[in-house]
Amino acid sequence: MGNLHIEGYAVYPKENNIISQSVLTKTIIFRKGKDENIEELRFLAKNVGRQDLTEEYGKQLERDFDCSGFQIDIPLEEIYQLNTEKSLYKLYIEFSSVVDGIEMVRESSAIKFFPTISKYHSDPLIVKVKNKKKKIELKRTKKVRNFILKIDDYSTKKEIIKKVKKPWRNFRRSGKLKRIYKKCFKLIGKFPADKKLIMFESFAGKQFSCNPRAIYEYINANYPNYKLYWSIDKKYEKNFVNKDIKYIKRFSIKWLFYMARARYWVINSRLPLWIPKPKHTIYLQTWHGTPLKRLAADMDEVHMPGTTTAKYKRNFHRESAKWDYLVSPNAYSSEIFSRAFAFDKEMIESGYPRNDILYTDNNLEAIQDLKKRYEIPLDKKVILYAPTWRDDQFYGKGRYKFDLELNLKQLQEEVGDRYIVILRMHYLIAENFDLGPYEGFAYDFSNHEDIRELYLVSDILITDYSSVFFDYANLKRPMIFYVYDFESYRDKLRGFYFDFEKKAPGPLVKTTSEVIETIIDFEKSNFKLSDGFNEFYNKFCYLESGNSSEKVVKRILEKE
Repeated sequence: MGNLHIEGYAVYPKENNIISQSVLTKTIIFRKGKDENIEELRFLAKNVGRQDLTEEYGKQLERDFDCSGFQIDIPLEEIYQLNTEKSLYKLYIEFSSVVDGIEMVRESSAIKFFPTISKYHSDPLIVKVKNKKKKIELKRTKKVRNFILKIDDYSTKKEIIKKVKKPWRNFRRSGKLKRIYKKCFKLIGKFPADKKLIMFESFAGKQFSCNPRAIYEYINANYPNYKLYWSIDKKYEKNFVNKDIKYIKRFSIKWLFYMARARYWVINSRLPLWIPKPKHTIYLQTWHGTPLKRLAADMDEVHMPGTTTAKYKRNFHRESAKWDYLVSPNAYSSEIFSRAFAFDKEMIESGYPRNDILYTDNNLEAIQDLKKRYEIPLDKKVILYAPTWRDDQFYGKGRYKFDLELNLKQLQEEVGDRYIVILRMHYLIAENFDLGPYEGFAYDFSNHEDIRELYLVSDILITDYSSVFFDYANLKRPMIFYVYDFESYRDKLRGFYFDFEKKAPGPLVKTTSEVIETIIDFEKSNFKLSDGFNEFYNKFCYLESGNSSEKVVKRILEKE
């Protein structure tokens, strides 16, 4: 079957130069996984003399490089016998020696390619193991330049598909495909509109949720002669299957024809700027929250990745210029939307359609049914924790970091006998939290698309600056604002439209201990709402009573 041959040199740290290189044992480690799931392959290397290094660098660095070299031949059979599935291993070197009867062990960090090596190519080795072909490759990761060993099953069909996909992927990323799509979109958009076709999209095609869902459900129940389709991100198709809804994958050929010929678009976030709106299309922008944080033109600085303040505002206004109607939950929002979005067309001030369910289904029977469906304990109260994202904490464009500052261990110890906690992170947050230590107490519902259902099953909301509290107020239940970074968020990142400290419909706290104290205070007062709650409700929730979807649909369909 053959061997994998690796050779090079590795120098023990200078501070330990008292150890002769000749007595060091070098072990090559192939490692994958983290913590308890680590899997390692370890192979003892042979020391090789490198007098050339001593001659070139020894005097200058005051080092002895003799025996710093190594080489190893690893039987491929040993690697494959330990692997039954695709594996990626990083490489490490372990130094060990015995000095005065004491074993000393030191391990390198993951081996990287030398910085000056800009390109690297290695032909994969194909071998047959137990009548099954395997492929082994020595590769370099793109960003960090780690040296990795990749082991995978091999099939001729898969390799052909990969070779075909690569130029297609490069073509797509070059921007040429986008330009072709745009031209086709404009061309198809000149055809007559399908006057009964409505396209829906929620959060860039990731969810069947929010205002578009509520409007869809109302039209589906009351206007059976319309053709209703959802525009979806193919990576989130699982959120749309088995729901008896028709959907089309974003940017597919079919999507291109349907979007360009649709009479109506119902969307709750911005579309990519390259998508032109045909003259025959009515674009209903529902948006997705009552503004607390400053929006678009009202933002002094933009800290999001991949843009500048001027570019962000310019692109936002290029998008909002395409909107024909904009849904508003109240007069307060209408005034802000008009200015921040530079929107001068028709505002439908109706309340948010997504909140209709908070009136129609706010009863014991419906709530118990939801808890049973999602296996939420019936004998404990429910705390919903739904924070927002931070503009300046990100992995990349559209992928934000979030540090869970709420101490779940402390919360469980203090109130876990009578409460459970549901985590619902913002859809832009990329974190996956390990809730294993809190099994039976903390539940991650971040991928649960319909937060309205989580509102209904919860008894207390904990949030920060997320607009969820405007919606939750419709239920007239207690809220806690966990704002551990209040000054930074207020003064640096966004700024607020009103005095949040004085007008928030619940107490502001900065530590988990204060969260717990507030929960206990709520219990003692029989969950009495804060003194300013009614004033807040009357300003922000006065239009909502369970029929906002009807108001919006009648305004659009019956007029147009």
